[in-house]
Amino acid sequence: MPLPIRSRLLVLVLSVMLPGIIAALWVSWQTWNDEQQATVRHMRDSTRALSMVVDKELARRAGIARVLSLSQILDASPQIPPDDLAMLELQSRRAMQGLSGWVELNAPDRTLFSTRLAAERLPEPATGSTTGSTTGSTTESPTGSATGLTTVTPPKAAASAALIEQAVVSDLGPDPATGQLRAQIIQPIERGGHVWLNMVITVLPQELQQIIDGQRLPADWTASIVDAHGAVVARHPGGISYAGRPSTDDLKRLMATRDEAPFDSVNLDGKPVTGYFSKSPQGWTVITAVPRDGGPGGFGARAALQPIAIGALLLVLVGMFGALWISRRISGPIHALNEIANELRAGEPVRARKTGMVECDEVALALEDASAAIHQGRYELEERVNEAIDRTREAEQLSSRSQRTAALGRLTGGVAHDFNNLLGVISNSAHLIQRSPHAESLAMPLGAIMRSVDVGSRLTQHLLRVAGRQPVHPQVVDLRSTLGEMNELLVTVLGKRMQLATTMAPDLPSVRVDPSELELALINIALNARDATNGMGEISLEAGRASPGDVQDLAPGEYVAISVTDRGPGIPEDLLARVFEPFFTTKPVGKGTGLGLSQVLGFCVQAGGTARIASQLGAGTTVTLLLPAQTSSRLVPDGARVDGTERTRDDGFTNSLAGVRVLLVEDNEELNRVTAGLLRSFSCQVLSAKDADEALQLFGSGAAVDIVLSDVVMPGSMDGQALARELRARRPGLPVVLISGYSEALTAESSFIVLRKPASPSQILEALRHAMGLPTGT
Repeated sequence: MPLPIRSRLLVLVLSVMLPGIIAALWVSWQTWNDEQQATVRHMRDSTRALSMVVDKELARRAGIARVLSLSQILDASPQIPPDDLAMLELQSRRAMQGLSGWVELNAPDRTLFSTRLAAERLPEPATGSTTGSTTGSTTESPTGSATGLTTVTPPKAAASAALIEQAVVSDLGPDPATGQLRAQIIQPIERGGHVWLNMVITVLPQELQQIIDGQRLPADWTASIVDAHGAVVARHPGGISYAGRPSTDDLKRLMATRDEAPFDSVNLDGKPVTGYFSKSPQGWTVITAVPRDGGPGGFGARAALQPIAIGALLLVLVGMFGALWISRRISGPIHALNEIANELRAGEPVRARKTGMVECDEVALALEDASAAIHQGRYELEERVNEAIDRTREAEQLSSRSQRTAALGRLTGGVAHDFNNLLGVISNSAHLIQRSPHAESLAMPLGAIMRSVDVGSRLTQHLLRVAGRQPVHPQVVDLRSTLGEMNELLVTVLGKRMQLATTMAPDLPSVRVDPSELELALINIALNARDATNGMGEISLEAGRASPGDVQDLAPGEYVAISVTDRGPGIPEDLLARVFEPFFTTKPVGKGTGLGLSQVLGFCVQAGGTARIASQLGAGTTVTLLLPAQTSSRLVPDGARVDGTERTRDDGFTNSLAGVRVLLVEDNEELNRVTAGLLRSFSCQVLSAKDADEALQLFGSGAAVDIVLSDVVMPGSMDGQALARELRARRPGLPVVLISGYSEALTAESSFIVLRKPASPSQILEALRHAMGLPTGT
């Protein structure tokens, strides 16, 4: 439910004053919080620094143990001569100068020496005897005096214990001999892959207590050093009197899961504290804490917020009384603005009215301007939506046509492949018959068969070209020179009663296309233009850079537009969307195949562009080819390729293939058998395989092969082109000839000779000679 004006003004006052009040409270709280955080940071930095000092002290002793354990004297472990053992003890005493604690060398069942004992009571180097314990008694070693080993035992002999096999820092515990609390740094002595002894350095709590006392911490701070299990080693305040006492359970649980972290707990004196702990790499932890119930960083600072809160409450009360007074002066203008706003919400034209307040009058004028802008924007939005709907419909039509063309292309490719295989069987069989002794009597039917094969071959190639499945041979084409050369050909196609006007832009870039396909596309467009104008009138051909608006739905890049325009009657709109469909024609039966413009579109799509058509009834038709511009003229090497469109001669060079061993790979059984018979008729030795796997098996079995003749599209694990590459990898330089009527895998950059089905015997022989480097018949 909407609030009345008076209530709104109260809310307005509160909304203005409360942020300032809240900001003041927040600043005060933030100041207190910053003090707390500063205390925590100070504790964290102090704890980390103290942890580094502790770690340095422990690491110093661990380094001494590690250096002593690497002594060459210990290479004789466990049988160490007494003189060497005395020397090692002397080295240990020197290493520990200035440090408290002592060094022990322990075997599993005894202590070999301990620097805790007075130096004068240690055994002197002697030959053939051992020195006893600190009581002065002499005992023989287990192996007798001949071993020369010395055993030193503390005042209270420790029970036999297993050796530690990795360097560790032990927890604080009582010494078995004196009961004195100490920790140990244990370094195993390993020789030959076996741990024989332990080098032990004792760490006393007094040493670490000196470190804490040297930090000069504030009087109300607590600082402790605890071992890996939470037992206190040194503490401030209290000193080593707290040594051995365990930390609180909650703190031990936290230290078990974190290396460092702040915490709230109760110290060993029962006082609540806020603290921070940091664990050193040696496994011991340093803890610092401050009391939570007072001090500069305590929670007592919250009392400073009370005056601010009282002052804020008084300000709110004063503001509310002022709002009540002001509300009586502005309620009328606000109601007027409310009426204007309701008109705007209803979509009605708004006209500003005088309200009695300058500010409200300005708002009323702004609402009037907003109303006009909304009505204008609504109109423009409707126009844009309509345009978007039209573009969407056009895109859907283009997508549908593209899908139909792609489906037709797949169907055409499959049919052409099988049809070319049939034509190959017929063609090769006819040539075999021609080589028979009775060929003269069959000259007429054989000629009809060969002419039919040629017609069928041209038909399949045309279908593949229309469907965009015909292998092309693209190269960089200079359009200015190429179109100039085609000008005479197009004039001939159009006839004497038509004029051709050609216009080319000075900066016309090159394109990368198949020149023969470009020529065929222009011829098809020219023929359509001639038929549309009844062979009379003018045709214009224009070539230049495509505008950005023409290539919005194409891949990014620069394009060339080649447009052919006639002045014919034009094409109705309902037929214009179908002109690129294969087999669609408006010409009478027998006058057109409906494949001309389909070939144009297929050529453009294969080149990476598209074709467009625009027509107006009574004004003519324009067909535009959009082709990607070749920004840099890259020279394309001519691959070894025989296109199969020209018939070569089968003359006396046939005998040059006599005895040549040909590996024939063809999945069509009839075509395989007929082609093998044809090759044998020319004295070739033929090994036949139905797919690539069988061909590799024959090749790998050691069969002699001079050249490979393979189909491209085959069942199995690889096609003909992959087979050729595998064979070349096994035998570099192996001659290979591929033959196919249709293949998406076969590219124009293929390095193999390629024949197009159906290929005549002369073409096959010529390709085989060429691949083997033999003299050809042309």
